Amino acid sequence: MRDNPGKYEDGLGVFRKQKVMSLKQLATLLRCSERTVQRHLKKWRTYTSYNKNGRYYVLPDIPIFDEDGLWRYKGIFFSRHGNLKQTLIALVNHSPAGLTSAEAGALVGASLRSFLAQSQNIQPLCREKITGRFVYFSQDAALFSQQKQKRQEEDSLLKLLRLPTDAEAVIVLVERIKHPELSVEQLSARLHKKPHRIKAEVIKNLFEHHGLLKKTVAMKS
Repeated sequence: MRDNPGKYEDGLGVFRKQKVMSLKQLATLLRCSERTVQRHLKKWRTYTSYNKNGRYYVLPDIPIFDEDGLWRYKGIFFSRHGNLKQTLIALVNHSPAGLTSAEAGALVGASLRSFLAQSQNIQPLCREKITGRFVYFSQDAALFSQQKQKRQEEDSLLKLLRLPTDAEAVIVLVERIKHPELSVEQLSARLHKKPHRIKAEVIKNLFEHHGLLKKTVAMKS
């Protein structure tokens, strides 16, 4: 029995309307095997989610990527750069002072502790301990030197700014990952209930210091 090419065109329209679908959902929609779906996904040049175990796909003309090349849809995250590892490498290479796991996690919207613990040496990245924290830098020699110098300069300013401790910073960033829609004041109020009494001004300074304030939805001071 010959396959009907028209069903793929119809299915493509439904896929575009749904925006994001899993391999299983697409196989059901197109009435074909998952292997056949995978061939069409490659042909359509879809993006694969970097969370949810890479189960979801989106057509290339659907995402509106932010300045970091990331797009979120109903808790499903996509990256212009590829999978989580490729995304982390791209974010580090484009960061002015490298990234700690907490900083990278705040950007991608997921905790990276376990992922980085299993991939301590992520090629092509360098990892160094700076003032008690592991920081990931570019492997490019010139960029690495610039990033490390910038990181050291920033750490020197920590004593002059009203910033949270490393432990408090992790608490704030984790809470932000869980609730990216909250404002600075709302994050502070939520942490007071935990209880972690971290003032809104201190949270704002943390986000501004790491360039995260503008990426936080509805974060107004």
